[in-house]
Amino acid sequence: MSTLNLLITIMISTLDPVVTKLSLRAESKSLLILESWVNSLCEAHNISNEIYGNILIALSEAVNNAINHGNKNILEKKTLIISTFNNNNLTFNVSDQGNGFDFSDLPDPTLPENIEKPQGRGIFLMRQLSEDVVFEEPGNKVELSFKV
Repeated sequence: MSTLNLLITIMISTLDPVVTKLSLRAESKSLLILESWVNSLCEAHNISNEIYGNILIALSEAVNNAINHGNKNILEKKTLIISTFNNNNLTFNVSDQGNGFDFSDLPDPTLPENIEKPQGRGIFLMRQLSEDVVFEEPGNKVELSFKV
């Protein structure tokens, strides 16, 4: 009977989402901490190298935007990243302490008139490399999802 209870407990616990959090200061060297954190998460969940690369680039773009545009590199402001692993899905919620932005009005960086402009490439990469990108009002939160 105790073996059955243990087995059920293990099965139930594997169905629960695994949530981890990371809080970063608004400075560029925080991206090194992010990379180390992503490495640990991907190792823990046995994520393939291809998906790992997509996660690292897309999440780095989201965090870089939060640090530079949202928190305006003000060291006292934090960027919070919450990862949730559940049913072969890995989701990252990135939020900053800024005022947000109008995410419905983003120029397409692949159009000829925008090719030379430096803005807009990060969000484009996030959308290309993840399964789904969802912004929340007022534009200081973004969710990135990956099938792993």
